[in-house]
Amino acid sequence: MEIEKKFKIKKLPDNLEQYEQKHIEQGYLCVNPVVRIRKSNDRYILTYKSLVSGSEDKNTDVRINNEVEVFLTKEGYEHLREKVDDNLIKKTRYIIPLEDGHTGELDVFGGVLDGLYFIEVEFESEKDAKNFVPPVWFGENVSDDKRYANSYLSKCNDLSVFL
Repeated sequence: MEIEKKFKIKKLPDNLEQYEQKHIEQGYLCVNPVVRIRKSNDRYILTYKSLVSGSEDKNTDVRINNEVEVFLTKEGYEHLREKVDDNLIKKTRYIIPLEDGHTGELDVFGGVLDGLYFIEVEFESEKDAKNFVPPVWFGENVSDDKRYANSYLSKCNDLSVFL
């Protein structure tokens, strides 16, 4: 199970190059439920995600998904890459340790989404997510804004949806 929150960023942290980076390319074979392929540095992953039943009815700022990941070979990834719907997403993910012990995953997009960035934080439990106090450099919680879902972003040809 994946429990996460997504936030806009008020100001990007200085010296991003100091943090661990993942160069990510991902595409979607299906969006309901989500079936995604991802290349993260030199790892290849197929992911199945579905919203936890009933969680869409909660009035919450937390996303809760069932998630299953299966590792692929490079050849398997490349075969499936030709079958993705819409656009491949390209982004650099910076792994940023937060002062409270959580980890932020800052996504800085390239390609047609150049200029878009946001940060995700994953949690051990709903209680942990509810008690999370975002750092001052975090902006608005956009966990429930579909425009920030990567599956939605894969259908975008520019950033006009954010204007």
